[in-house]
Amino acid sequence: MPGRDDIFQKAMNEGHSAAWDQEWDKAVSAYRRALQEMPDNPKALSSLALALYQSGAIEEALQIYMNVAKLSPDDPVPMEKVAQLSERLGNLKNAMDAALRAGDLFLQQRDTEKALENWVRVTNLNPEHAIARSRLAQVHEKLGHAQQSVTEYLALASIIQRAGNAEKSKEMVDKAQSISPNSVEVKQAQTLLKTGQLLPKPIRGKGGTGPIRMSQVKQLQEPHASRASSGLDPITEARQKALTQLAELLFEFSDESPAAQERRGLSAIMKGTGGISMQNAEQTTVVLHLGQAIDAQSKGKESQAAEEMEAALEANFKHPALYFNLGLLRYKGERYESAQRFLQNAIKHHDYALGTRLLLGQMLAKKSDFHAAALEYLEALKLADSMTVPSDQADDIRQQYEPFIEAQKNQKDESALQKICENINGLLTRPDWREQMHKTRDQMPKQDGEMLAPLADVILQAQSSSVLESMNRINQLARMGSLRSAMDEAFDAVLHAPTYLPLHTLMGDLLVQEGRPTEAIAKYGVVAQSYSARGEVLQATKLLRRIIQLSPMDLGSRNRLIDQLIARGQIDDAIHEYLELAAIHYRLAELDMARKTFTIALRLVQQGNASRDWNTHILQRMADIDLQRLDWKQALRVYEQIRTLAPDDDSARKQIIELNLRMAQPDKALSELENYINHLESQNKNELAITFLEELVKDHEDQPLLKRTLAAQLHHTGRTTEAVTLLDVLGEVLMEKGDREGAIDAINQIVLMNPPTVEEYRQLLNQMRNKL
Repeated sequence: MPGRDDIFQKAMNEGHSAAWDQEWDKAVSAYRRALQEMPDNPKALSSLALALYQSGAIEEALQIYMNVAKLSPDDPVPMEKVAQLSERLGNLKNAMDAALRAGDLFLQQRDTEKALENWVRVTNLNPEHAIARSRLAQVHEKLGHAQQSVTEYLALASIIQRAGNAEKSKEMVDKAQSISPNSVEVKQAQTLLKTGQLLPKPIRGKGGTGPIRMSQVKQLQEPHASRASSGLDPITEARQKALTQLAELLFEFSDESPAAQERRGLSAIMKGTGGISMQNAEQTTVVLHLGQAIDAQSKGKESQAAEEMEAALEANFKHPALYFNLGLLRYKGERYESAQRFLQNAIKHHDYALGTRLLLGQMLAKKSDFHAAALEYLEALKLADSMTVPSDQADDIRQQYEPFIEAQKNQKDESALQKICENINGLLTRPDWREQMHKTRDQMPKQDGEMLAPLADVILQAQSSSVLESMNRINQLARMGSLRSAMDEAFDAVLHAPTYLPLHTLMGDLLVQEGRPTEAIAKYGVVAQSYSARGEVLQATKLLRRIIQLSPMDLGSRNRLIDQLIARGQIDDAIHEYLELAAIHYRLAELDMARKTFTIALRLVQQGNASRDWNTHILQRMADIDLQRLDWKQALRVYEQIRTLAPDDDSARKQIIELNLRMAQPDKALSELENYINHLESQNKNELAITFLEELVKDHEDQPLLKRTLAAQLHHTGRTTEAVTLLDVLGEVLMEKGDREGAIDAINQIVLMNPPTVEEYRQLLNQMRNKL
């Protein structure tokens, strides 16, 4: 039974609003509420699938798009989405079947460009797909694309020949000859057939290797599928994430779809932003080596895979996923120095921190450096412990590990250190490590109140209780208002634990309470730098945020915060901070710096796993700055890119038209206007087209072309009387200005509309022409 339409519409609007703000979790919740009212509404399902995709839930998004495709079997869009997401997940058979069907549906709607795009997707995945080749050959032939149709017919001939049907193969070659009699390729094919040789195999299209590598990664992960119920150990889990991310990056680099080409079109706007991205030659090299690395690893050739990954690294491809996977491979090959060097570059990223700490611990233990190994294992235990407690208590758990780690720095007993390594390694390097963590916690003595104790209590006989007692006394004195006494107690505690960072953070808090923000900022800055050096990016990030709260204009701290967020993989948060930084430059009237900051943020969107919706948001701000600087040419380029990314953005379309008019380029303005009107008409948005034109005419009364275009649109929608009135007035105005030819064009347009008074206008038109 259908639900309430008002609740449905409200939830949909909330979802659209959240999606516009890139708050994808909120969007998902809103669309789910809408679907509770109308479970089979295709628009709501498609919106939910898009939001899930943007939030990283690709598999669930795929299932929903498959459902939409069943509910709307004649709509090619959901089927195309099924193909794209299946390809992304490495399910190539499903991707090919869906893309083939999507192409057929687009053809039924006479959208040949999209049909061809989907069939090409099939041949990129399987160059010997006969049905897709046949569709491509026939449609290219009908469209008059001689070279493309010949290529497809020859590919089809090769496929058929290898299937054992020589007669049909010759028929395809003859067909190609009839299209292009002088083609060198056709003549070569005829020669091969006459001499009984095989035709060349069809070649995989450019960009087709990314999905293949993703499929190989999926096969690499299948041996672990049987353990899905109990999970993976942290190292294997990190390895799986690293391989998937590398395959996704390869997919992005090698994607030659129109959407990907549009994204890469941003590079022209982002020139001069430093060495954040790779040059084209470097990217080609990276794609080659990454593809070969994944291929080698899928075949168990780990040494070769490592060599290929190092080659990608030398080609300026630096990514935590590459560093972790390379470190793991070098560790397996017992090249510990190289492994340690690579792993240090992955330790800050939250996806790889735990696996990296454990690998470093194992490596150091093998080298009998139990002191350093124990510290790595304790850092790993701290991470694991904070991951298995409620999120609101994770910070407290991490803080409580500091005195344990501090105490172990002074531990001299080798056997005790070795025991720590063995205990933590045994607890964490197992598929059911999360379950074991919970069991161990259940066996611990219950604490008074809600504070959880760290699992290190079970593994270590801690000698750090004195530091915790000191911090308790400091907090009590601060709550009583005795800030000076609290600070004295803190200085005394520092003498006993000089490297215990939570104590230094507490001293910064006391400085804030004492009204000494400058000194507090200095203290927080030093502590944040120390946390960063240890690889504890989360703690460093929190302290840098405190500094920014105390001093929003502290650009140095904001830049350091951005670096920490990028290192941790929090790309969306880093982009948000870049926008805040750009806003500061803007308020200071530093327009060049503001635009440069926006440009760097835009490049980060392209390089990271950020929401692509940031593109238009950032480009709008860049265009605003260009307009303020009166750099109309650059502003026009930016708005054209916005139009490419968001064809329905009427404000960008309007700006393109107005900028062309300002730059005395009326033909280009009219061309842009006609393209937008055609776009709106294709979506049955005729009224929106008229409203758009009326606003343009209102803003540009001196532009007769706009009025004539509005009149044509009014006539097209059946409002001929209004169109005639508009053109009549325009003709009079032009005559008064002495523009007789323009007036004739306006009256002639009325005659072509054939209104009831057409004879009067025809006579007027003849009189005007006779006076020329």
